Amino acid sequence: MLPASLRRIGAIAVKELRQMSRDRLTLGMVIGIPLMQMLIFGFGINNDVRHVHAGVVDLANTQASRTLIADIGASQVIDFVVRPTGIEALRKLVVSGQIQAGLYIPPDFERRRLDATRPVAQVIVDGTHPGVDIAVRAIATAPLPVRSGQLQRQQPAFEVLTEFNPERRTAVQVVPALIGVILNMTMVIFTAIALVRERERGNLELLIMTPVRSSELMVGKLLPYVAVGLIQTTIVLLTAILVFDVPVVGSLLELYLGAGLFIAATLGLGLVISTLATTQFQAMQLGFFTMLPSILLSGFAFPYEGMPRAVQYLAQGLPLTHFVEILRGVILRGATLANLWQPVAKLSVFLLVAMALAAARFRKRLD
Repeated sequence: MLPASLRRIGAIAVKELRQMSRDRLTLGMVIGIPLMQMLIFGFGINNDVRHVHAGVVDLANTQASRTLIADIGASQVIDFVVRPTGIEALRKLVVSGQIQAGLYIPPDFERRRLDATRPVAQVIVDGTHPGVDIAVRAIATAPLPVRSGQLQRQQPAFEVLTEFNPERRTAVQVVPALIGVILNMTMVIFTAIALVRERERGNLELLIMTPVRSSELMVGKLLPYVAVGLIQTTIVLLTAILVFDVPVVGSLLELYLGAGLFIAATLGLGLVISTLATTQFQAMQLGFFTMLPSILLSGFAFPYEGMPRAVQYLAQGLPLTHFVEILRGVILRGATLANLWQPVAKLSVFLLVAMALAAARFRKRLD
């Protein structure tokens, strides 16, 4: 016969298990969260960078130069996706983020091949992306084939130019993206519990008696947090400049416009979570469930180019992925939002879909 205290403890434990089994959302997260995160992160976290988008300018246009381009492409580290007409056009593509590396082969390529004291070509690398610089440099430092009787090269075959981060500091690569990570962590949690808190405190009854529409309620709850997010952006940006010596090359106005768009998109995600959860605990769980993939798959810490294609497609559905590109483009490369129209457009679409979904799911009812 068990003691009375143990029987009471057992009764409470059984009651909690039954209550948990009735809560489908919590039960699904108990099983689904570790399984999905194990699969996503196991495939997605990879420092072995492959298929870096690059451009090539071949002004020599000889058989040897074409062979060189083919050999570099065969490594699968670099994919030559564009062929601009000149070095300036190549640099503009790097600034806009359309490519992360470029190969420039000068007109006197054949003479340079015979001269063992000069590099034969120049490699331009976007130093704002973690992992990309190391991978491209490994290709660029590979020795060229030496003909019979030809002198061994005294200099590297390629001149490597790391743009926007010549000192190759990790802080320059990581700290600007921290603005998006911190905003993502705070904004999602803030709004994920917004409607749930209203329901738990009984304030939703007052909203039922008002003529406020669902869409108006969503926007009204979003606007104050946009202001809070911009304040957080200022705090983190000042810390990056004063403490980590991160240069701000682009326009602050462009940066704040992009931050406002990301904050609104992230708040929209939080509102969707708020309409799914029935308790603040569930809202917190769902918020953290979306937070970890955003941090690890956005290219913030691990190179986006090292992820499998399927995981890259999944990362495209995360607003932080596009905001990290905006941050690095504006802060480090001096790009404008017009240059970065692709991540801006994707964030805008995400915002519209999230707000429409949140407004459609919300009903001004007690249940």
